[in-house]
Amino acid sequence: MSDRDSIRRYRSNLQGEVDSAALYRALADAETKPQLKEVYGRLAAVEEAHAQFWQSRLQRLGIRATRGVAGWRSRFLSWLARRLGPNAVLPVINTLERADVTQYDTQPEAVAAGLPAAERSHARIVQAAEQSVRGGLSGGALASLEGRHRSVGGNALRAAVLGANDGLVSNLSLVMGVAGADLSGRAILVTGLAGLLAGACSMAMGEWLSVNSARELAQQQIAVEADELKQFPEEEKQELTLIYQAKGISEPQAKLLAERILSDKEGALDTLTREELGIDPDDLGGSAWVAAGTSFLLFALGAAFPVAPFFFAEGAVGIVASLVVSAAVMFAIGAGTTLFTGRGVLFSGARQLLTGIGAAGITFLLGKLLGVAIAG
Repeated sequence: MSDRDSIRRYRSNLQGEVDSAALYRALADAETKPQLKEVYGRLAAVEEAHAQFWQSRLQRLGIRATRGVAGWRSRFLSWLARRLGPNAVLPVINTLERADVTQYDTQPEAVAAGLPAAERSHARIVQAAEQSVRGGLSGGALASLEGRHRSVGGNALRAAVLGANDGLVSNLSLVMGVAGADLSGRAILVTGLAGLLAGACSMAMGEWLSVNSARELAQQQIAVEADELKQFPEEEKQELTLIYQAKGISEPQAKLLAERILSDKEGALDTLTREELGIDPDDLGGSAWVAAGTSFLLFALGAAFPVAPFFFAEGAVGIVASLVVSAAVMFAIGAGTTLFTGRGVLFSGARQLLTGIGAAGITFLLGKLLGVAIAG
């Protein structure tokens, strides 16, 4: 590999470590729980050491490298963490860490310095932190922070972006389809508004049913677990012992821990529900009404952009305005997905733009063909 390629790779690695260090420092500053604050601080220190490593590699090649500043993604996530709390961005960071977990596996310098193992450890810790913050830092959560338990939670930010994108692409396709049939501007406007309301209501009802079904399933599983705890306490103790052994606890300690937990019947059900079923009995998937309302608003927000220009224009002007506005928003949504995919802004934005415009183009042509066929 040439020095030029190495310099490019070292600089990319250095920027990645600078971004990660800044983000973990922001999490440490925003975190109120002392244990997690310490964990984030340690992660930041490790990333800073990694940045120093790549800086020194560049200096060996005669490149005067400075740490520089964090990139826009890291700064934006840090801003969210300080204003909304670390929990708001943990799912995104979890996704980014898992995506980068193998980045150093094929780099000889990194392997020699032990960086791949450190990256895997960071991914496990962030996964465990995301899982632990939902129910507080219990003993099991502290064990998770040591890397023995893995969990991947939901991602509200991703759901918001994709929910708005669904509304935008589906309603743009609908609007372009009826525009292709040469309907009047008023007919296109009415159709677009009907599509907005129909789609938003459909999404809301679907989300309400989905969350309620999940809650009912969880409640049924908890009821079965409660009955098994009452009828077969010894078997439940053995199951719990095996769970803790799987987390890395020795068999004698796991048995003692299981016995201590099962001595408190109410606390035992809570623990078994979390450990065996992976269900948080205090949450059960959240409020169905909140989920429905959020889905309605997000879909409606995205669906409003393609139809809005037809309030002020019609014909070719309205169609072009609708496409331009929708294209700009689609590119922005695609760029926004880089927060949790880690891909480049131009690539993600262009991919989203081409996909959405492609769907709109197909429905426009189909509408044109149907319009001609109906008109005879």
